[in-house]
Amino acid sequence: MASGFGRRFGGNKLLAQAEGEPLYLRAMAALSPLPFARRVVVSRFEPVLRAGPAYGFAPVWNAAAAEGIAATVRVGTAALEGLDGALFAVCDQPFLTTESIFHLLHSFEESPQNIHALSWAGRRGNPVLFPADLFPELLALTGDVGGGRVIKRHPDRLTLVEACSPRELEDVDCPEDLPPR
Repeated sequence: MASGFGRRFGGNKLLAQAEGEPLYLRAMAALSPLPFARRVVVSRFEPVLRAGPAYGFAPVWNAAAAEGIAATVRVGTAALEGLDGALFAVCDQPFLTTESIFHLLHSFEESPQNIHALSWAGRRGNPVLFPADLFPELLALTGDVGGGRVIKRHPDRLTLVEACSPRELEDVDCPEDLPPR
């Protein structure tokens, strides 16, 4: 998911450098080695969409980005119809690792009826993997809310998967959150 407005950041944070690389490329690089049946990057930013294919992501334009997070979730979910599940990752977690996402996928393979979320010390974070039977609920979201609303409706189906490091759940909301170059 790469469609935000970066209001707290003061601009397009996805283009900001984290250890010499734009945030959106770090996210794609962490996800690209994994065995997904289909990868899409949903964005309203041309540089992000143009970079997608080099990392195995089909670019999907988010014309409704101004609505908020729900529009991005709906566009992404629609692009993944027919699959067993959909993993939603945000592009502003510069320390997310392929290894932790692999653990998330493995957890889904063991319990495909559950929602699986990366976590640290019991605190839920992103990415989150939703099973296909919840796609209709994701497609019905509106406004500036994301999959958390669906998780709240199904707390009994949530499986937390411990990240390899607490830093992986850190996101960038303002320039001070960026790691040094």
